Amino acid sequence: MEAVLARMRALEERLPPQDGVAVFNRVYLTVTETLHRRIEHGAFPAPRRAETLSVRFAERYLTAVEAERAPACWRPLLQYRRHPGIRPLQHALAGINAHIGHDLALAVVATCGELGCEPRALEADFDRVGDTLVSLEEHIREDLMPGPDLLEIADPLTHLVGSWSLERARAGAWSAARLLWTLRRAPELAEEFTDSLDAGVGLVGRCLLTPRG
Repeated sequence: MEAVLARMRALEERLPPQDGVAVFNRVYLTVTETLHRRIEHGAFPAPRRAETLSVRFAERYLTAVEAERAPACWRPLLQYRRHPGIRPLQHALAGINAHIGHDLALAVVATCGELGCEPRALEADFDRVGDTLVSLEEHIREDLMPGPDLLEIADPLTHLVGSWSLERARAGAWSAARLLWTLRRAPELAEEFTDSLDAGVGLVGRCLLTPRG
C-alpha cells in the first residue's frame, strides 16, 4: 500500500488546500493510512486479500483524477473542484459517492480476478473496509459541516447531504460487484452495466455538488 499512499501524499502537496479534489484526497488519505495500520496490526484475518482490495480500490481513484478523461462518476467533482459556491463537505461526499458507488465494485472484481477467488471470499474484507469508510463519513460530516452561525445558509445543504447514505452506496457496490462477476463471461453486458453504473453515480455526484444559493 505504500505506493498508493505515496501518490496520495504527492497529490496533497501539489494541490491547493481549497481544491475539491484536495478536500477529498485529505480524508481518503486518512482512511487509507488507517486501513494500512489495521492490516499491519492483524485486524484482517486474510491480510493479502484486504491489502489487494484496498490497493485496487485506491488505484481507481488515483487513475481517475490523473486521467485526461475521467469516468463519468468523477467528472462532477473535477468540473466543480474550484467552484466558490460549493462547500468542502459537498466535495468530500461527492468523492466518496464516486469512489464507493462506482470504484468499489470494480475493485472487488479486479481483486477476485487477481487472487482467483469468488466475491463471497472477499465479503468479510469488504465489510471491514466498509466499516472504516463509515467512520470516515462520520468524521467528514462532523469536521466539514458549517458551524451554528451558518445554519441558515446550511439548511439546504443539510437536506442535500442527508439524502445520501454511505450504507446504501456500500450495499449497492456489493450487489454491483456480484453482478459484474457473474457477467465476466459476457463482456458486452458487463461493459453496458458498468457504463450505466458510472453514469448513474455521476448523476448523484452532480446533485451533491449543487451550489448554494
